[in-house]
Amino acid sequence: MNNPQKRYAQTLEEWKKFTSGGSPSEVDDSIVSPTILSSWERAREKGVDPLLKKISSVLSGEVLEKLLKENEELIETSIPFLENLYASVQGSQFLCTLCDAKGYILKIVGDLEVIERVKGGNFVTGALLSEESLGPTGIGTPLELDRPVQVFATEHFCYSFHRYTCQGAPIHDPQGRIIGVINATGPYLEANPHTLGMVVAAAAAIENLLQVKKALSECQLADNYQRTVIASIPEALIAVGFKGEITLMNHNAEKMLGLKSHHVLGKNIKDVMGENNEAFLSLISNNRCIWDEEVRIFSKNIFSDYTLTSNLILSETKQVLGKIIILNEIKRARSLVTRMTGAKARIMFTDIVGKNPNFQETIRLAQIASQSTSNVLLLGESGTGKDIFAQAIHNNSTRREAPYVVINCAAIPRDLIASELFGYSEGAFTGSKRGGNPGKFEIADGGTIFLDEIGEMPLELQTSLLRVIENKEIMRIGGNKLSSVDVRIVAATNKDLPAEVAKGNFREDLYYRLNVFTIRIMPLRERKDDIPLLADRFVRDIGSKMNKGILSVRDEVVDALMNYSWPGNVRELQNVIERAINIVPADELSITYLPPEIKHSPQMVASVEESCPIRDIERQMIMNLIRSNLSKSEIAKKMKISRSTLYRKLESYGIV
Repeated sequence: MNNPQKRYAQTLEEWKKFTSGGSPSEVDDSIVSPTILSSWERAREKGVDPLLKKISSVLSGEVLEKLLKENEELIETSIPFLENLYASVQGSQFLCTLCDAKGYILKIVGDLEVIERVKGGNFVTGALLSEESLGPTGIGTPLELDRPVQVFATEHFCYSFHRYTCQGAPIHDPQGRIIGVINATGPYLEANPHTLGMVVAAAAAIENLLQVKKALSECQLADNYQRTVIASIPEALIAVGFKGEITLMNHNAEKMLGLKSHHVLGKNIKDVMGENNEAFLSLISNNRCIWDEEVRIFSKNIFSDYTLTSNLILSETKQVLGKIIILNEIKRARSLVTRMTGAKARIMFTDIVGKNPNFQETIRLAQIASQSTSNVLLLGESGTGKDIFAQAIHNNSTRREAPYVVINCAAIPRDLIASELFGYSEGAFTGSKRGGNPGKFEIADGGTIFLDEIGEMPLELQTSLLRVIENKEIMRIGGNKLSSVDVRIVAATNKDLPAEVAKGNFREDLYYRLNVFTIRIMPLRERKDDIPLLADRFVRDIGSKMNKGILSVRDEVVDALMNYSWPGNVRELQNVIERAINIVPADELSITYLPPEIKHSPQMVASVEESCPIRDIERQMIMNLIRSNLSKSEIAKKMKISRSTLYRKLESYGIV
């Protein structure tokens, strides 16, 4: 219908008929479209007042601020398109409006006098123009139907909108969800059939820009992820292009190589690394993958050794576009290996058990030694705890975070001990590992190496060890390259080294190199007053590991332990306790479960025949408790023993 006045009048008659209570079937469908009629029906069901003069629901204050904040991106994206749409209808008293997914006005663009005039009807930012509250409009109905809609003058359900024609199109986010609607509203006589098309185009443009923004945001996020991952890699990472130009370098590469990204990006890696690094440049010059090749890199006349891994960057057609180079400092990698493989000192000085004054003096000397950089020589019989002291010295030193490596010179075959200590180069012998293998001194670089049973080291190898101590350098077997090592040596032996020197079994110069800070660890028989403490610790620790709650140890057990000579020292005591806990069925450890050599030792037989002051004191204590008229349960509770243990003690002391 090309005549707007005629259309206005005809539709108005149908509107009057319907709002007066007429049925939908009475409405002329050649005048009122099914879309508008259905909307009228929904408005009637919701109780919308057709004579409503003002928009009834308007947000303000903090609620409105929150709404605008939540839709900030939509508003920011839409404003240029709102203004462009308004420019097309400027001067014709049109308003261009942006609303959220519920129909709340977020932004109005238009002639100022028109904006002021419609304020009287509450057509303002924060006003709700949903179909549920106003019936068909160019805002609520597009949201309801999820498609563009034009509502002509008297097609509006509310009479106050009959002067206007409005057209709106929904706006979707990149996931296809409705997030708003864009609308153009103006006098029905000024309506143009192309206005709806312009509104639809504006909505599409907004959606496209939102899609682009999302893609850019995802790219930015991916870039941030990539940068974070690269920065988190503990190795040095360098990316180079097809021609060798450096395209990326992480912070660890800058730090390890003494370079700055902004100085080297875009430059050829050959020019950056220089002539001193021919071996490194030769390795990466071929278009092949490299895995854990050892390479020495020079930077400012200082060299460091690395493992090199290089992966190719390929196109979809398998063309080489560049490569990723990863350098892992060997010193750091070996420190990690020692931690991961459990080669770690766990004992602290506070873990060492003993109150004997002479033993306490030994601990004090070891603590002093731990703060020194000198080599330490631990002397003592087998089983006295030399390895325990070595761990404590390391953990109390400035090297506590560095590797702690143990090698038992007596446990490794003579023909293998050299390669264990100093490593070997590739091809050093038949069956040698590709790329060679680092020795214990290389692995311990920066930390401590504990040479247990040093007295068993072959004489020919002692010369090499002396050279390491003097020069702080090692050369792998079959190699020709010296590598610096910074290692603190703690050695231990149960042999009389001066006597071994006299026999020609131990180099005198090596002995003097090791004998800087000598600590003698006394045998257990010289500190028997520590046996009850050690036994108690072993009972608790071993019982806990075996899930056995040993509540008490009989005095007879302590007596037996105290009267034994302990040729195997603390290690033997620990083994005896572990054996007893394994076989004891009850919660109390008795002499029954001790080995025969301890139960029947000459000292033990003599001690049983003698009066035991501890037993006398305990017997007297029980007698006093009985005289207090306490029950057996109360006596056992006060003595912190079980009732069965109390009855055995009563029987042992002859108390009825």
